[in-house]
Amino acid sequence: MKKSILVTGSSGLIGSEVCVHFSELGYQIHGVDNNQRAQFFGPQGDTRWNQRRLESSLSLFRHHELDIRDREGVICLMESISPSAIVHTAAQPSHDRAADIPFDDFDTNAVGTLNLLEAARRACPEAPFVHMSTNKVYGDAPNQIAMEELETRWDYADPEFEKGISESFTIDQSKHSLFGASKVAADVMVQEYGRYFNMPTCCLRGGCLTGPNHAGVELHGFLSYLVKCNLEGKEYTVFGYKGKQVRDNIHSLDVARFIHAFVDSPRRGEVYNIGGGKDNSTSILEAFARVENITGKPQKYAYQDGNRIGDHICYYSDLSKMQAHYPGWGITKSLDQTISEIVEAWHARAKQGSALKPGSDQ
Repeated sequence: MKKSILVTGSSGLIGSEVCVHFSELGYQIHGVDNNQRAQFFGPQGDTRWNQRRLESSLSLFRHHELDIRDREGVICLMESISPSAIVHTAAQPSHDRAADIPFDDFDTNAVGTLNLLEAARRACPEAPFVHMSTNKVYGDAPNQIAMEELETRWDYADPEFEKGISESFTIDQSKHSLFGASKVAADVMVQEYGRYFNMPTCCLRGGCLTGPNHAGVELHGFLSYLVKCNLEGKEYTVFGYKGKQVRDNIHSLDVARFIHAFVDSPRRGEVYNIGGGKDNSTSILEAFARVENITGKPQKYAYQDGNRIGDHICYYSDLSKMQAHYPGWGITKSLDQTISEIVEAWHARAKQGSALKPGSDQ
């Protein structure tokens, strides 16, 4: 019997990459998406273009128009498919947007995740369940680490964090944003279904997830949106921290490869910080220079003193636990290679007459 995988948020960045990756492995792909990103972010967040791409290019792909907030619909679909694995990437992904739509944010991120977990427990409790969480579950606690200000970035001054933030870092007693809080609820519930019901689950606490199919908007998708602004000659707004705030960036293919490793050898109630690590970290100022070097175009930007609420001054993932549990996995895409692919993708969409409007997910 052919293996099958259910992927929520299948029209988004990580979801679509997972669909392609597992299709190449011979899985029957069941993609769940209802283009909710267009509701969250407007026309620039539309993901139908990616749905059409999957439908036209993957013979093993089937699209399911379903909102994960629809509890009965989720249970019925899970029971009818009984997938071999579940990858949950659907989310309201912006901590800024969450403050304006708190019920939609929590119902999507927390309740939607619970709907999927319970449906899986009833229909296929042995199927590995991978949840795309976020580093925002740590709230602004990373900002309490001793920092040093360098010429183009902030970095950790405490040697304990030389490799970055590990999974043992606290998620408590910090400011998360409402988005971060709803993702904490989902994250803990995924862990609990793993531990309480002995289901194979894991939470992937993502840093900046990106790649050529990431069409970022201002409120979500930092690197892709920065490249878009550069290519279009638009002004990019830097919010606080002198533009020296640091993020680690991981290519969506490397995320899909880790998900594959977990599905092949699952564990119970695990948590992993998944990002590019220190080698693929960059500040906004450094990202400007990298993008300019690749495109040959100057970056226009404006600076606002106020940082985003709960925003990290410096964050990059300690990948030690992931590499210890799955030694065959590692980062294969460098930061400059990832940026180059994003640049090429934006150029290709412009040539296709899309006016640089497609959206994305995680």
